[in-house]
Amino acid sequence: MRTVLIVDDSPTETHVIKNIVEGEGYVAITAADGESGIAEARQSKPDVILMDVVMPGLNGFQATRQLTKDPETADIPVIMVTTKDQETDRAWGMRQGAKEYVVKPIASAELLAKIRTVLGD
Repeated sequence: MRTVLIVDDSPTETHVIKNIVEGEGYVAITAADGESGIAEARQSKPDVILMDVVMPGLNGFQATRQLTKDPETADIPVIMVTTKDQETDRAWGMRQGAKEYVVKPIASAELLAKIRTVLGD
C-alpha cells in the first residue's frame, strides 16, 4: 500500500485530504507543520508528500526545499497543496523542488490524478 504524508496546519483541510486519499486506498499520515513534516518524512519515508504552503514556523516552500535537498528524502515527490493561486507562487513552489501544484479548494479528481502522475501509476 502506498503512503501519503499530508503536511497542513488546518485540521479541516487535513481531514478533507485524508478522506480523499484514503478513499482511493492510500495510507494517510499527517503532520501539522513544516518541521514535523520533515521529521515524519525522514522517519516514515512516504511515497508522496502533500505540502501546504502557509503554515507557522517553517512554511511549505522552505520545508519542500529542505526535503528535496536532503539525500534521505530527495526521492520523495512533493505536491504543493495550497490556497496560493498566483503563477509566481506556482513557479516558486516548483523551483523549491515540488513536482506538482494543486490550488485549494481541492478538486478530488485533480489531486488524485497528480498523485498517480508523480507515483508513476
